[in-house]
Amino acid sequence: MDYYFNKTIEDNFDHAKERVIESLKTEGFGVLTEIDVKATMKKKLDADLYNYYILGACNPPAAYQAIQAEDKIGTMLPCNVILQEKVPGKVEVSAVDPAASMQAIDNPKLSAIAIEIRAKLQRVIEKI
Repeated sequence: MDYYFNKTIEDNFDHAKERVIESLKTEGFGVLTEIDVKATMKKKLDADLYNYYILGACNPPAAYQAIQAEDKIGTMLPCNVILQEKVPGKVEVSAVDPAASMQAIDNPKLSAIAIEIRAKLQRVIEKI
């Protein structure tokens, strides 16, 4: 089983990021964290990297249910969505598959939540 799903779109990197954030909102996600990996690598290592950005997305109702079902689940939250631009104008957007990452946890309540969030994230990727 893959641990992510993705789609490549033709767009300006900043506009693609806005599109992803808007698509996340339509499925009930907010963005808790934003990490500009390219800028971080330049600052910390003086290393050049293509545009690489991580969005930490959270669906509050599902996160609440997950924490109620499994109190250590916060180690796997939020759901990460990444944007990569290896070729100018082509942005690959990838989202974690929460159902795949939750397989290590034997909790049927959590599995149902993960399947629901997987469907939402798949729709996010399809819509962009």
